[in-house]
Amino acid sequence: MRRYLPLYLFFLVVSTSLFSQDLPPRKNPKEKAVSATSRRAGAFIDVNAPGYAETAYTIDKLVKDVLISSGTNTCVTPSVSNVKITPNQAVGEADRAWGYFHKATTNFPFKDGIILSTGYARRGGNTIEDHLGDSNGGGSDADLAQAVGVAANRLNDAVLLEFDFVPTTSQIKFNYILASEEYSDSYPCSYADAFAILLRPTSGGPYTNMAVLPNGAGPVSITNIHPAITGFVNCPAVNEQYFGGYNTANIETNFNGRTVPLTATATVVAGQEYHFKMVIADYSDTNYDSAVFLEGGSFNIGVELLDPSGATLPSDINVCDNVPQVITASVSDPNLLYQWYYNGTPVPGATTNVITATQPGTYTIEVSVPGNPCPGKASVQIHGGTTPQAQDATLLLCTTPDITTFDFSTIMQTISPTPGAVFKFYENQADAVAQNNNNIQNILNYNGTDGQIIYVVVSNGAFCSKLVELKLLKEVTPTAELKSSRIKVCPGESVTLTAGGGNTYLWNNFPGTGDTQTVTLHQTTTFTVYAIGEKGCRSLNPATIRVEVTPEIKSPLTDVEMCLGDKVTLDAGAGPNYQYTWSTGATTQKIEVDQWGIYTVEIDNGFCKKQFSVKVMGAATPYITGLNYESIKKTLTVTAENPPMNNTPSTLEYSIDNGIVWQQSNVFSGLLDNTNYTILVRRVGTHCVGSLDFFTLQINNVITPNEDGINDVLDLKALGRFNNFSGSVYDRYGVEMFRFSKENPVWDGTVGGKRLPTATYWYKFNFDYPKSKAQMNWSGWIMLKNRE
Repeated sequence: MRRYLPLYLFFLVVSTSLFSQDLPPRKNPKEKAVSATSRRAGAFIDVNAPGYAETAYTIDKLVKDVLISSGTNTCVTPSVSNVKITPNQAVGEADRAWGYFHKATTNFPFKDGIILSTGYARRGGNTIEDHLGDSNGGGSDADLAQAVGVAANRLNDAVLLEFDFVPTTSQIKFNYILASEEYSDSYPCSYADAFAILLRPTSGGPYTNMAVLPNGAGPVSITNIHPAITGFVNCPAVNEQYFGGYNTANIETNFNGRTVPLTATATVVAGQEYHFKMVIADYSDTNYDSAVFLEGGSFNIGVELLDPSGATLPSDINVCDNVPQVITASVSDPNLLYQWYYNGTPVPGATTNVITATQPGTYTIEVSVPGNPCPGKASVQIHGGTTPQAQDATLLLCTTPDITTFDFSTIMQTISPTPGAVFKFYENQADAVAQNNNNIQNILNYNGTDGQIIYVVVSNGAFCSKLVELKLLKEVTPTAELKSSRIKVCPGESVTLTAGGGNTYLWNNFPGTGDTQTVTLHQTTTFTVYAIGEKGCRSLNPATIRVEVTPEIKSPLTDVEMCLGDKVTLDAGAGPNYQYTWSTGATTQKIEVDQWGIYTVEIDNGFCKKQFSVKVMGAATPYITGLNYESIKKTLTVTAENPPMNNTPSTLEYSIDNGIVWQQSNVFSGLLDNTNYTILVRRVGTHCVGSLDFFTLQINNVITPNEDGINDVLDLKALGRFNNFSGSVYDRYGVEMFRFSKENPVWDGTVGGKRLPTATYWYKFNFDYPKSKAQMNWSGWIMLKNRE
């Protein structure tokens, strides 16, 4: 079967062959020009330094306890066997080509690991070496030549690290850096010092080179990784992104340049034994050395735990809010045995390469090859936490000459009410996502811009966090203005208030947010309003205006009553600057009227006018409600009603001679029999008079019912014309003997048809006057003489 080289190898072989015909001449190392790239100073890594126990390790122990991630785990190291190094140099040989390195106090990317050098390993670090140029005694390597596409006879000082191993995972990998003195002058254009990691089953088959650049970019060699070269030989950059840089003052090694950390990866079959071969060699000469640094602990031949995307999980992960985590072992083979453990206890039924973790703790998987007592193990510890509540927010800054920056502490409670929440504010979203230290430091005095978005990471103080946005709004604090259509009004008049300086307004006296208000006033009032900006800033102080309401014009005028013939005084009342205009034409405060009607007065205080009206009404006159006449004593008692007038108490006076003589007493004596009297009652000092005619009826006080036609009966038929006429005759013991009525107004001295004995009897009768409804009460005695 004919094997064809890949296209990139074809060009590499062609270019190398061309250069091999006419490589640039080497300068004598002793005559090498001192340049910025070869000037060495600063801190150096340690290589085979006596201060480290690993310096004394055999190559077998270095591979098992330094290179392999499982370290001294006795169940893994038996899977690694047949470790050998070429040239086969002992640990005690000072100038051996291999050994142990440690970063010491430098910033070298790897903490420690194994170094393979085409010269003396110890001269790669420790102290300054102006030039290496050593030969380690190695020769060429056909497998490396084939892997990188060069002639085997052009390779020198090759050093090989080989071992067999049985993986318990489907993938193996480790990290490495290629460093070289060839990174000087134009040598990277021609001298293809190279490194390969060759892998094949021990049962046979071709090697696979793991040390290739990503995306088919070719092998790892000096001519395939370098920046653009100008000078003696010009050549363009090749895979420059993998070039780590030339040495500076802080060079860390004695090599002139190096690659970035690279990762070698290969897919394998778990449980199958493989042979591993790592080889590095100089190209064309032995004057300039190269070395590979293999990172300790990066070579993994066991089980790895992967996240759902297939990325390898670290030993510890943080999970917030108990979000389920799907964890997958990197080995998926139906011929292997699986068992998951939670905090050291087997999880029932968890016998596949996948588990879903639902709570914090340590999850471990054991993957066993049937018949192998040592399972591959991998663990991940999940640390739990709770994410604080957080939400987007807006922070408005109302600027003044003294206030120009944002204070983020004022919005924290709005963003997250969770007690103990920790806030970090970022200008850049990428920084916020990374949660790096590029956060805003001056959160109490941040000079932000209107509309700027600040990214806020709200955490529980540990690893649980939520990213929200804080929108910054900024506007100049408005100044409120307020005007009134009038600043002095009469009671009951309206004014229009107009606010200015804002987009909307907050009134203390009114609802609504408009700029105008109309109000009717009855008292002096101070109005205030705040101006609100377009974004919501409120003026620091309100605008105020005082609208004065002149004192209300008042008048004590009230409706009054009077009787014709009387006069009343109407008083409009006094006040500051009052002027009067009556409907009568009078201009005085008071007027006197003698006619019923409605009178008006307009009062002018020089600013406001107000009209008042008053009714002068007829008063109700007193009237007689009762007369009590004692005919024997010739005494008359008058009872009268005095209707209220103008809500003012008044007294009555009485006359029985048609108003010639008036008296305060309502009792009249010495009345004449059978005389007609006109009784008058009036309010004192007025013409309000009530009257009633009264006749002193003389009743004969002796009756002799002998049928002689003289004084035979007591006849009251004349009183029957009055309303409610009634009366009775009583014996001296008060027993009613007879009852008068309109139907029976005559008493003949009998009771029940029987004659009463001769004796003195008392009578009493009463009636109402039809018009006045005054009640008349009459009483007296009568002598009854009956013949026996």
